[in-house]
Amino acid sequence: MKKLDLDVLEMVVAVADAGSFVQGAESVHRSPSAVSMQIKALEEALGKPLFVRSTRNVAITAEGKTLLDYGRQMLAMREEAWASVVRPEIKGRVTIGVPDDYASTLLPTVLGKFAAAHPRVEIRVVGLPSSGLAPLLKDNTLDLACLTKTKGIVGEFIRFEPIVWAGSPTRKVWKERPLPIAVFEHGSTARAHAISALQRENIKYRMSYESPSLLGLISMVEAGLAVAPLAQCSVPAHLVQLSQNEGLPPLDDLEVILARSARSGRPPCDFLAEQILAELRN
Repeated sequence: MKKLDLDVLEMVVAVADAGSFVQGAESVHRSPSAVSMQIKALEEALGKPLFVRSTRNVAITAEGKTLLDYGRQMLAMREEAWASVVRPEIKGRVTIGVPDDYASTLLPTVLGKFAAAHPRVEIRVVGLPSSGLAPLLKDNTLDLACLTKTKGIVGEFIRFEPIVWAGSPTRKVWKERPLPIAVFEHGSTARAHAISALQRENIKYRMSYESPSLLGLISMVEAGLAVAPLAQCSVPAHLVQLSQNEGLPPLDDLEVILARSARSGRPPCDFLAEQILAELRN
């Protein structure tokens, strides 16, 4: 009988998601050499490569994608089986708030794992800018919020997320002065950091676009009409991340926190908060 070690499958998933043995190893709390050795042993057992390795990155093969799909299903079943025995009584609803730029990148994997492990818990997601989530925490509309640290909101530290300038790969609008920028609406920390940095460097700018929507900002950048200060995790791969080499000032990081409302002292909320902190701090 052929055997597939779930721990090794978890390594395959981690490396595929990260596109790197180093970052994948960090997410499973192993050394890169140990992960590489385990995956190499699996490849030898299968008689087929799972990844194409180069000096800069790794790309998954067709056989690797097939195993990846099965691996995700098997790992999800492991989580669900564990929870069904250890925490069979957990049920209810959790309402979590998250801005667009984190909703599309940081939370999907975490929420997917939680849903598989706790099928009797209903998850409701409210997407708003961080400044819009703050009052909803205070009036208990939300149980949890994964947001940028905002004045008046206390929460547990998750991570520092870099802000980068995103630009079009085809139109170098960052050379224009005044610099056309696309930013979130008033109250956005990324917006405030960007304007402060431009003023500090005496770079003239003009507001080309203001919106609460991440998709709106990305559309303006794609069209080559502006550059946008975005959380690095939310920048699509087809856009250019700009730096001082292109004449743009560095930007201060965002502090991402997990905040809880007064009514969130319930097991479903506790377990989701625990999982978010464990996964995103890595």
